[in-house]
Amino acid sequence: MEVTSPLTFEISGEPFLLEKRIRLLYAINEHGSISKAAKVVPMSYKSAWEAVDAMNALSPEPIVFRETGGKDGGGTTITAYGMQLLENYALLKEEHNRFLERLSELTDIQSGAFKTIGRLGLQISARNQIQAVVTAIEPGEVNAKVYLKLKSGQELVSVITEEAVEDLDIKEGQVVTAICKSSNVYLLVENENKNEMENHLEGRVVQIEKDKKNVKITVDIGEHDTIVSVMSLENFEKLAIAESSSVIVVIEAKNLMLGR
Repeated sequence: MEVTSPLTFEISGEPFLLEKRIRLLYAINEHGSISKAAKVVPMSYKSAWEAVDAMNALSPEPIVFRETGGKDGGGTTITAYGMQLLENYALLKEEHNRFLERLSELTDIQSGAFKTIGRLGLQISARNQIQAVVTAIEPGEVNAKVYLKLKSGQELVSVITEEAVEDLDIKEGQVVTAICKSSNVYLLVENENKNEMENHLEGRVVQIEKDKKNVKITVDIGEHDTIVSVMSLENFEKLAIAESSSVIVVIEAKNLMLGR
């Protein structure tokens, strides 16, 4: 038995983006005609225009633009804002589907087994949580190596148990969350000889915060992903780094947890 639910967005209590309206927008973009798009969805021509008018009225910027006249008799197009909206909706829909898939795995409505459902809302104290795509899995007798690619193209390796790979149902091509405590993130000012059990990421320091004993350093590793390292003031002073400094982020593979 699967758990399903449509993804709907409202503005001021009014329905704004519904899955049927999203299909209509895609069809308008493909055919350049609201009459043709209405047939594809399917819905009546009148309902299609009412949906478009409702979205345009609620949106801070027009989503659909109607051109009139011209040698081709005009047409209907999606604005740049509308295209961005479709792209964002697709990303949210992917997360929505992933949530429902996980919910289906953790519950059994017939037997009433909901004991693990609380895990869906679990929040953890580990500061660093970055999305990555699984590129390969190297199995072992006890532990497995899971190879990951970040949005920037840089790569990570996580060493977790074979049991964890099975429990999380990790597969190539999936998006997972790489998790690491800030105290397990080390910084180098130059790339030393690599240890195969360590991850080395190139980055740039974007923020430094200090108190009497510790320092928190935020490092930009590309494509809006950041990693935080917390270290003693003494160790920080040995590094002699400042904001905008180039650094190498080091994380031991065994300290990189994965979540789905």
